[in-house]
Amino acid sequence: MRFPETTSVLIVGGGPVGLTLSVLLSGYGVPHLLVEAHPGTSHHPKARGVSARSMEIFRRCGLEEEIRRAGLPASQVSFYRGRDLVDPDFVRTGVSGQEGGVERTPSPGLICSQDALEPVLLRRARELAPDGVRFATRLVAFAEHGGGVRADGFHADGFHGGGPHTDEPPPDGPPGGGVHATVEDGTTGERHTVRADWLVGCDGAASTVREGAEIAMEGPTGLGHYLSVRFEAPLGEVVADRASASYFLTPPGRGGFLAVDNDRHWIYQYPYDPAHEDVARLVADRPRLAELVRDAAGLPDLPVAVRSTMTWRMDARLASAYRRSRVLLAGDAAHTVPPTGGHGMNTGLGDADNLAWKLAAVVGGTAGEALLDSYEAERRPVARQVIDISLANSRARSGYRIDDELLLTAAYRSTAVLDTVPEPTDPTSPTEPTAPVRPALDPEHTHPVGAPGTRLPHLRLAGPTGPASTLDLVGPGFTLLAPAATESAWRSQADTAAAAGLPVAVRPLPPALLGADAPAGAVLVRPDGHIAWRAPHRPADETYLLTALRQILSAGRSRSSVRSPSAGAPHP
Repeated sequence: MRFPETTSVLIVGGGPVGLTLSVLLSGYGVPHLLVEAHPGTSHHPKARGVSARSMEIFRRCGLEEEIRRAGLPASQVSFYRGRDLVDPDFVRTGVSGQEGGVERTPSPGLICSQDALEPVLLRRARELAPDGVRFATRLVAFAEHGGGVRADGFHADGFHGGGPHTDEPPPDGPPGGGVHATVEDGTTGERHTVRADWLVGCDGAASTVREGAEIAMEGPTGLGHYLSVRFEAPLGEVVADRASASYFLTPPGRGGFLAVDNDRHWIYQYPYDPAHEDVARLVADRPRLAELVRDAAGLPDLPVAVRSTMTWRMDARLASAYRRSRVLLAGDAAHTVPPTGGHGMNTGLGDADNLAWKLAAVVGGTAGEALLDSYEAERRPVARQVIDISLANSRARSGYRIDDELLLTAAYRSTAVLDTVPEPTDPTSPTEPTAPVRPALDPEHTHPVGAPGTRLPHLRLAGPTGPASTLDLVGPGFTLLAPAATESAWRSQADTAAAAGLPVAVRPLPPALLGADAPAGAVLVRPDGHIAWRAPHRPADETYLLTALRQILSAGRSRSSVRSPSAGAPHP
C-alpha cells in the first residue's frame, strides 16, 4: 500500500479510542490515517467494562451486536465480594441503572475485555478505510508548519517538544498550514512524511503527542501499583453459583480476579509495594505467581498456567488542555482515570464521539475552526468529574457501585449548545455558552430530560419495523425532530439551511420529548446525539434554523479557513 502524503486527520494510537475515532470519521467521510506502533491489537484484557453510553455509540456504528457476542453474558455482569473465591459468606451485587423499572437506554453495558473488543473495532476500521489504518507504524516527529508543536528534540520558532529524541531534521512541507509528521514503518524501517490538517493523540497515558505539544498533566500518580497476571485454571465449576465479572477480595484476601470467560481464562490483580517488593523478580518467577493465584483463590491444589503479565500504576491525572493549535488529545492521552468504577476507557470513547463530528464539520468547511474549542469545553469537565468519582470509589472502605448509566447523564455547556433563541440579525456574532450551569455528570440521574446539552432521551418507538429507539433517529448529520403540526414549516427551514450548505434531516418528534407546553417547537440534535437547541415555538422567520446552526457551528468565527488537502468531508 502506498503511504499517503496528505490526509485530513492523523490519528496516533490504535487502541479502542483511536479505532473508534477512525470508524466514526469514516462514517462522516473524512479522509484520515491511523498509525499504531504495536504490530497488532492488545493481547491483555486491560479495560473490560463497556458502558451503556459506549454501547449506544457502537449501536450508531452498527457494531453493537458483534460486540455483545464478544463479551460476557449479561447474567454474569455482577460483582463478587469475599475473602477468596470459595468464601461461603460472599456477597454478589449487580450493576446500578434502570432503577424503578425506567429504561434509559436500548443498549445496556456489558463486559467485553479489550483483547476481544479491539479486533472487532479494527476489522470495521479497516473495512471502512482499507488504506487508512497502519499498525507497526510509529510517530517519529511532528511539527506545525510555520512553527509550533514538535514531538522531537528540536526547537521550532520558540516551541520545544518534549517527545522522543531523534537526530532527524524537522519535517518540512509546503506552505498552507497543517501538521507535518514523520512516521516509521516498523517492518521495513522506511520513514514517510505526512501532512495533515489535524493531529489527534489517542496514544495513551504516556502520550508522545501530548508531550510534543507541551501539554501538562495535572494530578496525583502512584496511588497504587498492580501486577496483572493472566492465567488459565479450571475455575468454571468453582464459581458456577457466583459467576461475576469481577471478584473483589476482602481482608485477609489480597487483590481480586477478573473473569475473561468465567471458565478457564482469568486475570489476577495483585497489589504490590514497589518500595518493598521486587516486581521484576516476581514476574520472572512463574511458580511463585501460580502460588499467589492459588492463595488468593483459596484453592491450594488448583492447577494454574500463567500466560502473561503486565504491571500498571493507578494515576488520577487530567491534561491542562485538550487542544493546542492543530493538535488534539483524546482518551488516556487526555485523562488517566482510576479503574475503580470502570469509566476510563468509556470516557475516552465519549471523547472520540464528541470530536469526530466536529472535525468532520471543520474539515468539510461547514464549521469554523472555533468549533473545536467546544471539544475541551464539553469533555474536560466530564473527565474531571469521572476522575473525582473514581478516586472516591478507590477510597471507599465498604465498596462502591458500578454505575453503567452514569455517562448517559453528561450535560454539555459550550458554544455548540444553544439555550436561547438565536437572533437572526447577526448569525455570525460570537456567543457565550448559554446552557444552565450544572454538574457535567449526575450520579443521581436527575438532569432535566430533553434540555439543551443533554443526550437525547431514549424512548421506545412502536412498530415491528423501523427504528426501535428515539436514538436511532439521529445521525449521521444534524437531525431536527419536529411535531406533526408544524413539520412542513420546519422542513421549509431545513430546505433553507441546505441551500446554505448546512443540510438537516427532519424527522417526526415523539410528543413526550418536547412537552405539552411547546407543541409547535422542535428539537435539534447533533450527530453525537446531544441536544444542540430546543426551539420553543414555530419558526420565527425563514432563517430561524439556519441562524441556530451557524451559531452552533461557530460559522464565520474561524481563526483560519481550514480545508482538507485531500477530499472534503460531507456536511455533518
